[in-house]
Amino acid sequence: EIIKAFVHCESNVFGMTSHTPSTPTSSEALSGARDDLVPVPINIEQPEWDQSRFLGRLNRFVRITNPFLLLKSRKELDRAAELVRKAREGYIPRGTTIAQLREAKILYDSAFHPDTGDKMNAFGRMSAQVPAGMVLTGILMAYYKTPMEAFLSQWGNQSFNALVNYTNRNAKSSITNKQLGMAYVSATTGAVAVSIGMNSMVQRAPPVVRRWVPFMAVASANCINIPVMRQRELIDGIAVTDEEGTTVGRSRLAAVKGIAQVCCSRIFMAAPGMLLIPVLMERLEKYPFFNRGKAFSAVVQTLFCGVGLIFTVPIGCALFPQRSSIHTDHLEKSVQEKMQSRGNPLPKTVYFNKGL
Repeated sequence: EIIKAFVHCESNVFGMTSHTPSTPTSSEALSGARDDLVPVPINIEQPEWDQSRFLGRLNRFVRITNPFLLLKSRKELDRAAELVRKAREGYIPRGTTIAQLREAKILYDSAFHPDTGDKMNAFGRMSAQVPAGMVLTGILMAYYKTPMEAFLSQWGNQSFNALVNYTNRNAKSSITNKQLGMAYVSATTGAVAVSIGMNSMVQRAPPVVRRWVPFMAVASANCINIPVMRQRELIDGIAVTDEEGTTVGRSRLAAVKGIAQVCCSRIFMAAPGMLLIPVLMERLEKYPFFNRGKAFSAVVQTLFCGVGLIFTVPIGCALFPQRSSIHTDHLEKSVQEKMQSRGNPLPKTVYFNKGL
């Protein structure tokens, strides 16, 4: 079923299909009451696939994390955002097909923040995870043995991670420049310390175990970087809403759940490549063709990582619903009391954006 999600995509994984404006057929066109605008026939906020199921989320993220979306021009992104905006208002241009509407929403979700609607930095988008991640991971696994190599490779990786974490944060929780700097320094320091410390501890271990040191450093850094980057959510709580999307309070426990899920997803994205490729390289480097120095090793591992990340990035994003939920009984007592004081019935479940 997972393989089918990659193979049988409505849009090709390596490039979204383009829909040229044409005279729509009766089965495609959206008809309505206005001359130039017609009512939206679908709920634009409801993905085509069931987001309560893993395969439904996977189908969506295969498209959103498609690296070829980075090639979309600003004009194409703005056009998609405008169509989504009109759809949210209830009307879209006559002749717009459902396929065009869904493609616009995929482009919008890939490039615009779900909380603010602002266009995200290109390098911080999930569609940049494969091209940027494959290069950084290849370097990490080739250059890690000396303290200087560990510092430079981990510094580069954590700089990218800090950008991704900030770009995909829950934007309803503010964070100061001082806190951003603290998160960046803490994660980089932690990653370098783990890398150097583990290198010294595994000197007598089998070679393949020493090759796993970069993964240990990356996993540790993720557990530092993400919580520190999103510390305002842990201090002030994250906005929680009812089924209709109305904010009903702020919860620190919901923030803990969301951040923990993001940490697990990020570690999963890196784990298969950073654990399996070292085993493969240990065998390949016994042959003269592959034993050509660190630079050649970095290139080979980068290519292997690219192949792996094409699968692990959308799967990692799909592990947990982006619109996460928590039972009201599991919220802090103060949050429950505040919700009850408003006089409205207490919802059984509240929802929040966990981030990516």
